[in-house]
Amino acid sequence: MSTSSINIVLRERASLQPNHTAFTFIDYEYDWEGVAESLTWAQLYRRTRNVALELEGRGAAGDRAVILAPQGLDYIVAFLGALEAGLIAVPLSVPTVAIHDERVTAVLEDASPSVVLTTSAVAESVVPYAKPSEDGPAPSVVEVDSLDVDTRRGSGTRRGGHSDIAYLQYTSGSTRTPAGVVVSHRNLLTNWEQMVASYIRDYQMPKTTVSWLPFYHDMGLMCGVCTGILGGWSSVITSPIAFLQRPARWMQLLARNPQVLSAAPNFAFTLAAARTSDDDMAGLDLGDVSFINCGAERVNPATITRFTDRFAAYNFPKSAIRPSYGLAEATVFVATNEPGEPPDFVHFEPEKLSAGHAKRCTAGTPLASYGRPRSPLVRIVDPETATEKPAGKIGEIWVHGDNVSSGYWNRPVETEQTFAATINTPSPGTPEDRWLRTGDLGFFSEGELFIVGRIKDLLIVRGRNHYPDDIEATVSEISRGRAAAIAILDDATERLVVIVEVKKRGQSEEEVAEHLRNVKEQATSAISNAHGVSVHDVVQVAPGSIPITTSGKVRRAACVQLYKDDGFQRVDVRERSAVTSGTGTVEVWPTTGTTTAPITRG
Repeated sequence: MSTSSINIVLRERASLQPNHTAFTFIDYEYDWEGVAESLTWAQLYRRTRNVALELEGRGAAGDRAVILAPQGLDYIVAFLGALEAGLIAVPLSVPTVAIHDERVTAVLEDASPSVVLTTSAVAESVVPYAKPSEDGPAPSVVEVDSLDVDTRRGSGTRRGGHSDIAYLQYTSGSTRTPAGVVVSHRNLLTNWEQMVASYIRDYQMPKTTVSWLPFYHDMGLMCGVCTGILGGWSSVITSPIAFLQRPARWMQLLARNPQVLSAAPNFAFTLAAARTSDDDMAGLDLGDVSFINCGAERVNPATITRFTDRFAAYNFPKSAIRPSYGLAEATVFVATNEPGEPPDFVHFEPEKLSAGHAKRCTAGTPLASYGRPRSPLVRIVDPETATEKPAGKIGEIWVHGDNVSSGYWNRPVETEQTFAATINTPSPGTPEDRWLRTGDLGFFSEGELFIVGRIKDLLIVRGRNHYPDDIEATVSEISRGRAAAIAILDDATERLVVIVEVKKRGQSEEEVAEHLRNVKEQATSAISNAHGVSVHDVVQVAPGSIPITTSGKVRRAACVQLYKDDGFQRVDVRERSAVTSGTGTVEVWPTTGTTTAPITRG
């Protein structure tokens, strides 16, 4: 792509197709069936320019601009307006209502913005966070929807001094203080080109993007905002809450738009399959879905099978599901399977995996293939010796390419450790330095990339390695809910504890107790048979009790702390009584039955 920024692409779209629809936001907050609001390319560019003029008039150019706004068109305009003014955008979520949002505070302290972009609807909750930093005054708060953004103005925008950095993508902060990944315009455009080359065949170009993912998440920002602009496609968006309230809305939007591309984490496929009725799909056809990127968390083969089986009657193509691997430090995308092919799930011997080897078999641990990475480059490396691992050996996934960020904002030590790795005695065609250490474990088998989990989440029980994702997948097949596998140190011995979300099933207390007992026994047996490890404790909790990030990843460190503090409220009364020992149980993560588990934004 010859252009140098997403804003230049937007300007070209506004010039070449001014009256075509660029974005449509479906608002379900006040109408169950949704109210649509659209912007053409010309309208979007005009609003973007006017926001930029407002920011430049305030002397904010060249600094950081935090976006704290609800999901919608104003958020997109604020983000693009900040880039147009030469600011470094910092996409965030609206602060949590009625409680202090520590993540928002941490990011504002780290980014030290000169301006906060918000809307009048939430400005009252945003203003208290706009405090002076150690080095400067408090950022100004601009309500984007209160500006005169639709008036045609002159073109005297001040140019020059624009940052090479497009935005800071803050990590979830599930195990640490949020870190801002520095994403340049070059990173963004390179990653877009890599995605197009990997996802799209020439004769299958999409026409529409559909997304409910939050804009402040890396996959949500790319799918919901950037993809439509860079591809010149119309984008149909809604909010994460709209999806969680009624997952069928996602399926309906996929069916009602032509040649759709979309993206979602694994848990979304579970919700959509379980909570979309035949009445929801009456008269609809999914045969025109181009592809859905399944990423942000590990892909569960059973989940994808249930999803494709559920919507087969509505002509959903199996080849549309694209298991994808990526991370914010690489902008978002790293690898996916080949276009036009259904997901490839390969079985590996679990005992070999525990020993660091990958051997294919007919029945074992199923893992999704992420294809044969070409760009960016991917290598499997021994994290201790920094030497490449041969095929079939598990090691850390390292990534190299112009999509990889230059580092974390104002964190030179962490940047050096993560983004400046060097391979010792690299193989032919392998660069020596500037490798990104992902912290993920994986391997190559027959040229294909497979992922087994995070290094920091690796469970070591009685001297053997176990991957929590595998154990959780085994348990979820039994409980039909989320699970978390953690290791607890007990008398100098690591013991496996499994947290399982279950629904109380039965007409009487006896039937409910029998159901819970069956889940526990089946889970314990399945883990022993499939993974060769005994379970110290099975903690059964209500749906929504396991803490997760916005991308659906289990916050295992938080689970460990909750377990140690007796913070999980067990649904089995006798289990709860035994664990609390009369000290009482704290309801740390209340649930309503209509939302997913507690989340960490980012």
